[in-house]
Amino acid sequence: MTGPARWARSAVVVLLAAACTAAASSSDRPTALETVDYVQHPGASLPLATRFRDESGTERTLGSFFRDRPVVLVPAYYRCPMLCSLVLGGLARSLRALGGTDLEVVVFSIDPDETPALAAEKKGSLGNDGARWHLLTGDEPQIRAVAEAIGFRYAWDEAKQQWAHPAGIVVATPDGRISRYLFGVEYAPRDLRLAVVEASAGKLGTLVDRLLLFCYAYDPSAGAYSLAVLRTVRVAGLLTVALLAAFITVNVRRPA
Repeated sequence: MTGPARWARSAVVVLLAAACTAAASSSDRPTALETVDYVQHPGASLPLATRFRDESGTERTLGSFFRDRPVVLVPAYYRCPMLCSLVLGGLARSLRALGGTDLEVVVFSIDPDETPALAAEKKGSLGNDGARWHLLTGDEPQIRAVAEAIGFRYAWDEAKQQWAHPAGIVVATPDGRISRYLFGVEYAPRDLRLAVVEASAGKLGTLVDRLLLFCYAYDPSAGAYSLAVLRTVRVAGLLTVALLAAFITVNVRRPA
């Protein structure tokens, strides 16, 4: 992506965030919208017995997508005029940057009136790596059960005739427990990679990933990873000592 294009996308996100903030602070904000939030439930179990329909119309339990790999769970709705497309697009770009990351992506519509046909249309518009994307629709009780489990609070905005909701994704363990939240509409490939490695309980990832996890700490308030300065300094110190020891060893053993 070129510099101007990246700048333009960042500007759009900033303006969108400013508009949402202004709306949130408005005194005439509908009471129902005051509940819109993302409340983190780390370690909580997901209701894997809930039943949905995938984009082909096949009925499946949520648990059928949880096998031997982490799952990125995305609440959205397919007729969303803006925010959901930004979330799905941001996730798709991050996944493309990561390449063959071993995970599943499960998107579930929060709108019980949406159909598998809409899910299939939205999946087609993503245009990437469809095998690991699963777009679901379901009935109100099933939707609410999953939304409540992940702390995703949303409401119908009667005035605008659309769903009001926060933006973000959930990374879950292969056995269906909530591991990490990533907020916003753009997800740094590094953050997504680290979240997936953590959710896999060490089954995925390289030595470099483990070093990065030591140097970066997850910040729940930001829903992102930030540099742990003291840990990084320690790692740098250990590497320096190791290199110095290797240098001394080589020079001591070198013939005079």
